Amino acid sequence: MNPIISSLLISNLALGAIIVAASYHWFLAWIGLELNTLAIIPMLAKQHHPRATEAATKYFIIQATASSIILLSSIINAWHTGTWDITQLTTHPTPTLLTIALAMKLGLAPMHFWLPEVMQGINTSTALIMTTWQKLPPMALLYLTTHQLPTMIVLLLAVLSVLIGGWSGLNQTQLRKIMAFSSIAHLGWMLTISTISNELLLFTLMIYLLMTTSMFMTLIFSTAKTTKDLGVLWATSPTLSTTTMITLMALGGLPPLIGFTPKWLILQELTINHLTPLATSIALTSLLSLMFYMRLTYITTLTISPNTTNLSMKWRFKPTKTINPSPLIMPTLLLLPITPLILI
Repeated sequence: MNPIISSLLISNLALGAIIVAASYHWFLAWIGLELNTLAIIPMLAKQHHPRATEAATKYFIIQATASSIILLSSIINAWHTGTWDITQLTTHPTPTLLTIALAMKLGLAPMHFWLPEVMQGINTSTALIMTTWQKLPPMALLYLTTHQLPTMIVLLLAVLSVLIGGWSGLNQTQLRKIMAFSSIAHLGWMLTISTISNELLLFTLMIYLLMTTSMFMTLIFSTAKTTKDLGVLWATSPTLSTTTMITLMALGGLPPLIGFTPKWLILQELTINHLTPLATSIALTSLLSLMFYMRLTYITTLTISPNTTNLSMKWRFKPTKTINPSPLIMPTLLLLPITPLILI
């Protein structure tokens, strides 16, 4: 893609997210969402492959539908209340419609079917944008309206997302699909805590963005597409193979790594608020996610030399990307000791 066009699209992506995050008027928020969607479509379809075209079409249809539902809910609310303020959701169908629209935009279960298919049809760099930056505009709207959304529907979507994100990921060998289901499961945790604490929601989102970006940088650097590619990652870089193992365990939420901290704090907050059954259910369902992370960890590190492997060696081929993932991996590994400072 032409560098000028790429920079223009990335600028529009940033502008769309900033408009949504900074707006208190529904129409401005809708404009930001549309700008964000239209900027990512050419990036999805730039490979000129049927799978890429299919992914771009699916993404456009889902996002346009969700945006129209958001606009409909804001019009209904403005019709009854006379205000376009985002924080004034008082009309009965409006919060429910908005919850459904945000779930579609984020890819929460049971409106998640588009996300793995879109992720599989695009390249790894665009998949990184899809699972990180594209989550920010809907999360900004969720942050602004969270205490006015129907709590039971939000918690039901959260538990379903954690369950389906872990369960569906067990059957995958494509790394982009695994990262898509990982994203769905993490968003379930964020949705759970959004009903109680906005500070913890932001903290969990920040840790999720850090870990996901770190993992995708590893995949881009190693040009890995499937779990088989991770099995010979040691031939490309033994050090990267070791840090990838730790990043995967952090994504799974194993202590004492940074991925454990938000889950620990969320479970503590749910228990304090007498939601022990909810805390127990999401903790148990997250074990499904941990299962496929540990399977990837096993493939990545426990098959390295001197153990034998029947897979083709990658040391003959130089990586085409010159990205160094170390600056992102190191905070993922070392951020836990300074977590108390973050929460103060």
